Amino acid sequence: MGILRQIAEYLYLRKKDPDAPDTQWVKYMHGINRLSIILFLVAMIIIVLKLIFK
Repeated sequence: MGILRQIAEYLYLRKKDPDAPDTQWVKYMHGINRLSIILFLVAMIIIVLKLIFK
């Protein structure tokens, strides 16, 4: 599975693989990954804005 496909699944942009195991721990892991991706994107936007308006 490719990295972009996993990111799309974490952010609910793509349906999950029906053959993948669906346990409570996997849901926790995906939630944490989703949060970290969103925080990373917010930080990148802030850095770009600071560089533009400096």
